[in-house]
Amino acid sequence: MFILYNYIRKDIMNSMKLSKVSNALVLASLLGVGAAMSPPAHAGSAPANLSVTASVTANCTISTTAVAFGAYDPVVANASTALNGNGTVSIACTKGSAPNITMDLGANASGSQRKMLVTGGGTDVLDYQLYQPPNTTPNTACTFPGSTVWGTSVATTFTPTAPSSKTGRSYNVCGTVAAGQDVSVGSYQDTVVATVNF
Repeated sequence: MFILYNYIRKDIMNSMKLSKVSNALVLASLLGVGAAMSPPAHAGSAPANLSVTASVTANCTISTTAVAFGAYDPVVANASTALNGNGTVSIACTKGSAPNITMDLGANASGSQRKMLVTGGGTDVLDYQLYQPPNTTPNTACTFPGSTVWGTSVATTFTPTAPSSKTGRSYNVCGTVAAGQDVSVGSYQDTVVATVNF
């Protein structure tokens, strides 16, 4: 019985010694890994500036709504009174750009006179003109008769104030069909190209 006790006791003691050795090895391994992961010591440091650049280019978008005059009556209502109407031109431009807006004479002009052509193959034309709004404030209502024709020359180019943001702005296009024109029944149409330059 005593011999068995001593044998068991020695076995337990040996297991405890092995456990201590194993724990020591594990701890040493962990310390080694930690040391390997630690940042290396530096002898010093030196700064340098990194330049970061970009450039903003001027750009604009433009859109329009039609000048729809409605019915023209050369016999009574518009025998001596012009027919007026308005559309809009809207632009959105890069802040700090310098846009201006031109309008060509359309597809049927004769000289500087804009003309709408009767649709369906006829030859009758209806004289009209497009004018700039009274000032450069967006959405300013038209006044008739208009004073400055809207065209493509330096004198007839519309120059709004420089944009303070990229937010879109709209300007009225003021149109007038001259009174008393002797024209046939029908629908009349023209296409004018509006251009924003920037």
